[in-house]
Amino acid sequence: MKKIYTLLCLLLVCSSTYSCLENKQEATEVKLVTAAEMQSILELEDVQLVDVRTPQEHEEMHIANSQNIDFSSANFEEDISKLDKKKPVIVYCKSGGRSSKCSKKMKDAGFEKVYDLEGGISKWKHSDILDIKVKS
Repeated sequence: MKKIYTLLCLLLVCSSTYSCLENKQEATEVKLVTAAEMQSILELEDVQLVDVRTPQEHEEMHIANSQNIDFSSANFEEDISKLDKKKPVIVYCKSGGRSSKCSKKMKDAGFEKVYDLEGGISKWKHSDILDIKVKS
């Protein structure tokens, strides 16, 4: 009987430890999202939408209501520190390279929820899912 009790306690400790590790891992991951998933997140949550391309790229074409924080700028670290780390952030760039690097930096800086638009604005610029503003 004592062995069964000890075994049950051991199983309980192992399962709770695994569960905590799994939740911690989910909290530290950046989630790649499609345009449709991004649109749903924008509608359901109070999100910070960040375009990490250059100001020139942002001026030519950008997703409506996005703010521009240039990933290659010398002020990048300072600029992202002004964002709310507790609010979800969606980042995007032209094709996904810069936003991937940026989202990892943001997670390392303590941002709780970071989403990265899969394929960047180039992949979705011809879809009717996102409200994309183009300079005329």
